[in-house]
Amino acid sequence: MPRVFKILPRPLWVEALETGVFSGAPVDMADGFIHFSTAGQVAETAAKHFSGQSDLVLVAFDADDLGTELKWEPSRGGDLFPHLYRSLSVSEALWVRELPLDDTGAHVFPDLSQ
Repeated sequence: MPRVFKILPRPLWVEALETGVFSGAPVDMADGFIHFSTAGQVAETAAKHFSGQSDLVLVAFDADDLGTELKWEPSRGGDLFPHLYRSLSVSEALWVRELPLDDTGAHVFPDLSQ
């Protein structure tokens, strides 16, 4: 099953858990879709957009389960990035993991294949 990943501040995920729906972070709402990354893209996404930020979570989703509203569109360097043109039910998450910082300030990722 191909997976896509969303990095977000823990308070946004807690809010989504309370309502049952995640409609996106402010950048997602401004762009009109929820930004995701693949396993090969997520570390670069963290470094570029979340550098030094703590209290983040990484949420995994099955790309196939997201349906036709998941579009693969060119972004950084022409890479195709997954963009979701709808809100998410929190029940669609496969798992949610902490995204801590190491001693150098880089994010420490869990095993993305599980």
